[in-house]
Amino acid sequence: MHIPDGFLDGKTMVTGAVLSGCALGLSVRQLRRRLPRRRVPLMGLAAAFVFAAQMLNFPIAGGTSGHLLGSVLIAVLLGPGAAVLVLTAVLIVQCLVFADGGLLSLGANIFNMGVVGGVGGYAIYRVVQKLAGGLRGVIMGAAFAAWCSAVLAAVLAAGELALSGTAPWTIVFPAMVNVHLLIGLGEAAITVLVVVAIQRTRPDLVDPSAPASGPLSYRQVAAYGLLISLGLALFVSPFACAWPDGLERVAETLGFAHRAAAAPLAAAPLAEYRLSWVRSAPLATSFAGAIGTVLVFLLAFVTARVLIPRTRTEPR
Repeated sequence: MHIPDGFLDGKTMVTGAVLSGCALGLSVRQLRRRLPRRRVPLMGLAAAFVFAAQMLNFPIAGGTSGHLLGSVLIAVLLGPGAAVLVLTAVLIVQCLVFADGGLLSLGANIFNMGVVGGVGGYAIYRVVQKLAGGLRGVIMGAAFAAWCSAVLAAVLAAGELALSGTAPWTIVFPAMVNVHLLIGLGEAAITVLVVVAIQRTRPDLVDPSAPASGPLSYRQVAAYGLLISLGLALFVSPFACAWPDGLERVAETLGFAHRAAAAPLAAAPLAEYRLSWVRSAPLATSFAGAIGTVLVFLLAFVTARVLIPRTRTEPR
């Protein structure tokens, strides 16, 4: 759902940038107040996993693919502020390094996927989790919120395209929503699988009030998680579905795909997730994905480390 340059007009891009900037400022404030410093390595892990997982497009109906958004997953584990910061780090690297999403559209993409997906999805999760209660509430809330996050992001993208005059609302809205209703099912399934796996091994990562358990520190968890993310990028990403994603398919179907900018405003060294000097396409994708995974890990980790005060302790 990465909107490229050329799809949105000036007013829509500026509005998206302003809204995302305000939300990012509030998210940083929340992180500084609530995220314990010893959980900072998990910010890097979250960014690395989301980046690697987003490379793994899965097929849905009609020759279309989808991929994990990840905002609700991060919000459940680390809070909505962390979700906004993590998705921002991922989207910045995808835009500047891989030409995935437009530079001028970056604010709109952050708002759609990071802010609405993370903050809005987390609000839905909390309501369902409280109503259902216990582990069942966590699972039901995560599943429903993850599905909603994909649909809400699609609705916003459709609205931005309509406001920009790219496609009529009455046409682009049902087209975007219909395809993302299915993509949301994949989002929900992946989110639940990860949350359940983490809850069984480290319940303190799902419930911050639970005592830390397990033989591994958060730094060790982040290190092993980074290795798993690198494994996904290196060995699984070359086999991802090559079909166009939801937005690309809608753009082709409705006839506005040609409006995408022919070249990114800033030179992207690993455009299309490829290393130009590697002849083998699978290896080129693997190596590019590994580089991106490390980059987003470092960006999110260093940013969180700078932001979180050294005196921060675990809440009781």
